[in-house]
Amino acid sequence: MHATVFFKTDAGKQEILERSRKLTSGARSILLMTDGQRNETELTELIAALHAPPDTLQQLLGLGLIAAVRPDELAAEASRKRPDADAGTLPSPQAAGEKYLLLYALMTESIRAHLGLKGYFMQLKVERCTDLDALQELLPEMANALSRAKDHAFATRWLKSAQTIID
Repeated sequence: MHATVFFKTDAGKQEILERSRKLTSGARSILLMTDGQRNETELTELIAALHAPPDTLQQLLGLGLIAAVRPDELAAEASRKRPDADAGTLPSPQAAGEKYLLLYALMTESIRAHLGLKGYFMQLKVERCTDLDALQELLPEMANALSRAKDHAFATRWLKSAQTIID
């Protein structure tokens, strides 16, 4: 059985940029940390750590700012869209939009995996990037944060992998 994960909808991404709904700071923080990787248990732990209302996930779902999906459903959808999925390799991204999505995913996952809650402000910066160029400009700062959290060698390897997405 696969745990349900939550991701920001387009309306949620727009809310991060515009702040039009006047969310509480706790709800806004949870919206920001909802990245398509965290399941309900992980988000519930974040809600408690941030002292946000216990029903924050339900509020964000009700507002249409986040949505839930089972990882196996997401993988099945990705397989239908990507014919080489069984080969275990990512398609060569040609369009700037594809490169943006891949780099965004790498940065978001790296923040979650290596920076944790300390990466909150970095995640906010990533969310504000609306194109590939903006994400590229953030790479040195991201590498610096990873260097402080892990070590310089790790950050250097990470930056090289990010660069392969762009090239």
